[in-house]
Amino acid sequence: MKDQTLENEILAKNLKAPRVTLKNLQNKIKDVEICKFISKGGGILRWAILTMENGYAVVGKPSACVSPENDDAKLGEKIAIQNSQDEIWALEGYLLKERLYNLVNDPKSISKAK
Repeated sequence: MKDQTLENEILAKNLKAPRVTLKNLQNKIKDVEICKFISKGGGILRWAILTMENGYAVVGKPSACVSPENDDAKLGEKIAIQNSQDEIWALEGYLLKERLYNLVNDPKSISKAK
């Protein structure tokens, strides 16, 4: 769903049930930190630590550049951020499903969660 083409297809099919969107996911990210590491073999790795609005921090797989000559900081950071966002999808999906479940099974629990 990160791909704008797929998002456009979902919209074109008029699929309107609750779902996690990239925009909603990104709006919950309040801070991004990039950690860079150079391995003994010269490879460059970058991790993105995404701090969510509730203070929870998420980190995904690093971007990895095998040849230092090919290292591009902006590209490495972009890949690291995308990898960390990939980790958030499952968490946000679970949270949405929990909210939908509570709406049907325990409407009072929704007001407690807000």
